[in-house]
Amino acid sequence: MGPLRQCLYDQAFTTPELPKTDCTGRTVIVTGANTGLGKEAARHLVRLNADRVIITSRTASKGKAAAEDIEKTTGRKGVVEVWDLDLENYDNVKAFAERVKTLKRLDAIIENAGKSTLDFNEVGGNESTITVNVVSTFLLALLVIPKLQETARTYNIVPNLTIISSDVHYLTSFPERKSPNIFAELNNPKKARMFDRYNVSKLLEVFAVRHIARNHPVSQLHVTLNTLTPGLCESELLREANPIITAFAWLMKKLFARTTEVGARTLVHGGVAVGEETHGKFMQTCKVTQCAKLVEGPEGKMLEDRVWEELSEKLEAIAPGVTKNLDA
Repeated sequence: MGPLRQCLYDQAFTTPELPKTDCTGRTVIVTGANTGLGKEAARHLVRLNADRVIITSRTASKGKAAAEDIEKTTGRKGVVEVWDLDLENYDNVKAFAERVKTLKRLDAIIENAGKSTLDFNEVGGNESTITVNVVSTFLLALLVIPKLQETARTYNIVPNLTIISSDVHYLTSFPERKSPNIFAELNNPKKARMFDRYNVSKLLEVFAVRHIARNHPVSQLHVTLNTLTPGLCESELLREANPIITAFAWLMKKLFARTTEVGARTLVHGGVAVGEETHGKFMQTCKVTQCAKLVEGPEGKMLEDRVWEELSEKLEAIAPGVTKNLDA
C-alpha cells in the first residue's frame, strides 16, 4: 500500500492510542496552543504530569482562557504558562527564543502553529503562509536548539524538536521547483497558486527536516528532529479560507475527521514518546512512514539541498549566525 493510500486507510480505520508517557519533571513548549490541536496536546501533557507546559498565543486573552480550561479539566494548577509568539514577526520570534534561554530545561518543543489562507499577503519578505509555516518555524527551531542541547548535556537525555507538517504534502506537484529560485517564485503574486500554497509549505517543512537530519545526526546534534501529520482533524486552521473551501472542509471533516483530542495524540507521541529512531522521519498515526514521491524519489535529495540553501540564506539574514547552532 502506497503512503497516500495508507494515509487514507489510517484516517478511516485507525485511531491513535491515548498517550501514556510519564512526563514528570519535563518542560515542554507547544506553539499555537490557545485552540485546536495545540491546546489538546497541551492538555495531554498536563495530564501526563509534565512539570511545565508553555503554550503560545498571539492573543493574551485567548491564551489565558486556554490555560484556565486545561487547568480546570486536569485538576492541575500552576503548570500551564502562556507566552506570546507571533510567527509573522521575526523580532517577536527572536524575543521568544531569548525568553526560552531563561528556562531551567527544555525537554521538547512541538511546533504546531501554522497558517492556511487563500489570500496573498507579503509578510516579512515572503507570502505570509511561507513566513509562518516555513521561515519562522525553522527560525524558532534553530534558535531554541542550544537550549535543547544544554538540556541534553545536563540531564543526559535526547530532547525532541517536532515540526507539525501534514499529509497534504503528498498532494502538491510543486511546480515552483522548476524556477531558478523557489522562494522568489513563491513570493510572486502574479504566479501564486494559493489553492496549493499550504500543501507546498508543508512539503518545504519535510524537505528542511530531512536535510537537517541527514547532515546532522543525533550523535552530533544531541536533539531528535522529527515531523508528523495529525491527519484530518477538527480544527480552526481554515478560518481564513473563502466560504466555498470552508464549506467543503466542513463536509470532509464531518465525514472523516478525527476529533481534536484524538488528533492531538499524534503531536504528543512525536514530541515526548519517541526517540532518535524518528530523526528526520515523517510520522502518520504515530508510525514512521514514507513521504511523498517527490521527496523519496530521484529529485528528493537535490530538492532538499535547494530548499535548505535558500531557506538558510533567509534565516541568516534575519538572525546572522543562527545556522551555526546546528554545528554546536
